[in-house]
Amino acid sequence: MNNHPSRRKFLGATAALVAGTVAGTNKLFGAPALIRSLGDKPNSLIDGVQIGVITYSFREMPDQSAEATLQYVLDSGVSAIELMGGPAETFAGAPKNTVDMRSVFPLMRKKRENQPLTEDEQKLVTEAEAQMKAYRAEMTKWRLSVPMSKFEQVRKLYNQAGVRIYGFKPDTFGMQSSDAEIEYGLRAAKMLGANQVTLEHPANDAHTLKLGTMAQKQGMKVGYHGHEQQTPTFWDTALAQSPANAMNFDLGHYVAAGNPDPLALIKQKHDRIASMHIKDRQTADHGKGNLVWGQGDTPLLQVLKLMREQKYNFPATVELEYKIPEGSNSVAEVKKCVNFCRNALS
Repeated sequence: MNNHPSRRKFLGATAALVAGTVAGTNKLFGAPALIRSLGDKPNSLIDGVQIGVITYSFREMPDQSAEATLQYVLDSGVSAIELMGGPAETFAGAPKNTVDMRSVFPLMRKKRENQPLTEDEQKLVTEAEAQMKAYRAEMTKWRLSVPMSKFEQVRKLYNQAGVRIYGFKPDTFGMQSSDAEIEYGLRAAKMLGANQVTLEHPANDAHTLKLGTMAQKQGMKVGYHGHEQQTPTFWDTALAQSPANAMNFDLGHYVAAGNPDPLALIKQKHDRIASMHIKDRQTADHGKGNLVWGQGDTPLLQVLKLMREQKYNFPATVELEYKIPEGSNSVAEVKKCVNFCRNALS
């Protein structure tokens, strides 16, 4: 795209303006003129279906700052996101993580899915886990003192560019997290403009009860994400515990796990789905691969059309997990996924 330089200039200037906003005022002096110079804002609300993206989709990109992430979202043509903790917390002044998460993410996924690791891979994971433990302690201290106004600044930066933050996924909701950290995560999400926080399902009933209870007091939803452990009854206990507990359903992983018709599950529990991750995976019989959209066994077309017909208002979140083709990048591939959705709903 030819407007990359002007957009980057705009984003940098707007970020500076937002960060310098006078405390106690909602006005961003000078920002509206800059916003108008950006041109058309993205719109991924397609025939009533909100297509979003999780910022994990851009994990291969070198710059993981809030400003760069927003650039990726804009270039993908997306107007709503599930924001992971890194970009927002970095913007807010968080301590720097010394672990190269781009190289560690795939290995941690292999370990979580019980895939064998080589000796060198296991060594990298062990070292990374030790470094992450020390980093989490440092982050905990920072989180309990950071001003919430920093997250309001992130919301303004994104909203001014035409992007709504609907979900927030920091690593503050695990069983090792204190009540104060959980409260921090909920409050930060609210300041970002999100209506939900998301996390991997902890498989612990006491913890989902705690999270649901705390989220309900904040007027937030907790969307529990699943991988191949998802079943039609996977979320039932959490959903029964609190009206704030909800599903962050993963359509692709559900299909790969060999579950029955996902459309039936969506119809049955649509009012408890906070958001849904979409990708195109194969069934177990075909190898469970993560493929370019339209090549796998996931009923993406049918689900998107169901959402349109039934006017479901939860977002369908692009999660890019297939191998990026040579010569392409995450932004280009997310844009292809969004166009797939646009074509499906046209």
